[in-house]
Amino acid sequence: MKHYYSTVDGIILTHSELTSTDNQRVVYIRFERPNKNGFDFAEGAVPFSTFHKTYGFSEDELFELADYLNHNSLLIWDYAQKGGGLNA
Repeated sequence: MKHYYSTVDGIILTHSELTSTDNQRVVYIRFERPNKNGFDFAEGAVPFSTFHKTYGFSEDELFELADYLNHNSLLIWDYAQKGGGLNA
């Protein structure tokens, strides 16, 4: 399940609930923006603030998205623990 977090410059950020994988707690995130053929996207996880799958974003844009994610990761983590932004 994905929960809405923000929209900045037409880029939407959503996140999962707090999840455990390989004995680590993570929150999966997804940035996406519409393009003429569908969506550009970048998928990753907090607390790592790295992307494991991307399409359509330049390296400079990915750097900016990672910076935004770093600045918002504590709040995203808090929301994910509570089941999403609307429940927080």
